[in-house]
Amino acid sequence: MPEEPTAQTSWQPGFAVDLAATLAPLRRGGGDPTHRRTPDGAVWRTARTPLGPATLRLGQHPGEVRAQAWGPGAPWLIAGVPELLGGADDPAGFVPRHPLLREAARRWPGLRTPRCRLVFEMLVAAVLEQKVTGAEARRSWRELLHRFGAPAPGPAPAGMRVLPEPRAWRLLPSWEWHRAGVDAKRSTTIVTAAAVAGRLEQTLDLPAAAAARRLGAVPGVGVWTVAEVLQRAHGDADAVSVGNFHIPALIGWALVGHPLDDAGMLDLLAPYRPHRHRVVRLVELSGFTKPRFGPRYAGRDYRAI
Repeated sequence: MPEEPTAQTSWQPGFAVDLAATLAPLRRGGGDPTHRRTPDGAVWRTARTPLGPATLRLGQHPGEVRAQAWGPGAPWLIAGVPELLGGADDPAGFVPRHPLLREAARRWPGLRTPRCRLVFEMLVAAVLEQKVTGAEARRSWRELLHRFGAPAPGPAPAGMRVLPEPRAWRLLPSWEWHRAGVDAKRSTTIVTAAAVAGRLEQTLDLPAAAAARRLGAVPGVGVWTVAEVLQRAHGDADAVSVGNFHIPALIGWALVGHPLDDAGMLDLLAPYRPHRHRVVRLVELSGFTKPRFGPRYAGRDYRAI
């Protein structure tokens, strides 16, 4: 007999919500132990909430999203379902000025900006992505979660794990970071952030500028990492990931036909305030790829150092 959920709800948003597209930024690769999409179309997520670990299942049905959750943190996750699926996001003022954006907005009317309210979790994932390839970061994320995360509560798909609590990150020995392919700079940043995790979660109650300042006060957390956290944890549809290796060139090629640097990208996106991150998401969803003029960047395996 299936395990009864600890809490559940049915949410009727009154507007289009594309479950997979909206939640895609929260997924760290196909093997992410905290995020799965099953063949029935449901999305499963785990979280270490203020009430404890929990597992969430989201199923899309005509006009509604049905949510079930298991574990001590289930009520917290269920209460946050509307925000998680972009209920606080307001795309009404977004006017796509470029043909590619007009077509992407037409094809993806249910794209929303999620607000998952998991600041420390999003920061850990973003720090792991600093200065390495996506494949390297995803591998480190998987290995750390599988070895040190807790099993997901309830009937979650096999292999799902819950993020370790902040204290556990602080106690990880150096050789475990090394084994997971994480260099000393990134591991030190995560350990430092873990020491003030409570203060970081409080940024959810601050205006975006104040939240950015508090996040950026953690040594090793720069403007790129701050933007990555604001986009996902705070639901900031305007936060731009300045300093990303690929995004400025992608946006340039997609919208004006030539590569841009960070400054050029910000100039191009300025008229789209407060929807600049929404623009980036639409370009990514469009499937547009920039021209390649050289070999791919070869990742560095820190485990071999």
